[in-house]
Amino acid sequence: MEWRDEGIILGLRRHGETSAIAEVMTRAHGRHLGIVRGGRSRRMQPVLQAGNSVDLVWRARLDEHLGQYQVELTQSRAGRLMESATGVHGVQAMAALLRLLPERDAHPRLHDAFAIILDSLDEPAKAGALYVRFELAVLEDLGFGLDLSECAATGARADLTFVSPKSGRAVSTEAGGPWSDKLLTLPEFLTNRERACVDPADLADAFKLTGYFLNRHVFEARGIEASVSRESFCAVALRALSDNPAAALPEPMKAAIP
Repeated sequence: MEWRDEGIILGLRRHGETSAIAEVMTRAHGRHLGIVRGGRSRRMQPVLQAGNSVDLVWRARLDEHLGQYQVELTQSRAGRLMESATGVHGVQAMAALLRLLPERDAHPRLHDAFAIILDSLDEPAKAGALYVRFELAVLEDLGFGLDLSECAATGARADLTFVSPKSGRAVSTEAGGPWSDKLLTLPEFLTNRERACVDPADLADAFKLTGYFLNRHVFEARGIEASVSRESFCAVALRALSDNPAAALPEPMKAAIP
């Protein structure tokens, strides 16, 4: 068995004296593991850092085997990501989200969104908004996507300010006002592509929104807890936004993430 693909390094663990097992988010083969012979060498260690993009050749006798990777670096991001707190915690938090996906289950849209976000993750003022959109995309690919397009009660597409914690659907100010204390807040930047996230309170509401549905549908259902890296990233992203308000989302993100 053999295939070729592009991917992004998620993590690495030791294998024997000189080799390593690389966990990679590939475009066509999903989250996939493989042995890299000599992966702990001085030459390969900089290549196999989380966040780097690579070209891969995977070989195994049978498809269900772990197999071996031949790896070639195509884009180095790890060094730049390590220079900022949002970069360090963000790549770890996103890797933890991708580990929620079934192994070897292809999610090309998430791979592409992951790459786009990594290119801006070291820009602290943008990092939080980018990351929360990635959480929405992961929820959708897991089958628990939120419907933020129209009001669940009236069908209105304007003035959407709440989300029902039961249905995951948006609710307008008029329809949700009487029950606002029981609804989740929907920040405008999540429904308006032209609206930048410049208010730390909006970002905190967004983290609370995605965190609620991740806990309800994923973490509690699997008997696990949210990763420590998510909590750390949320803290540094909120602090960064307080110090330096964000610009609008870059154009590629609008096409890559719902």
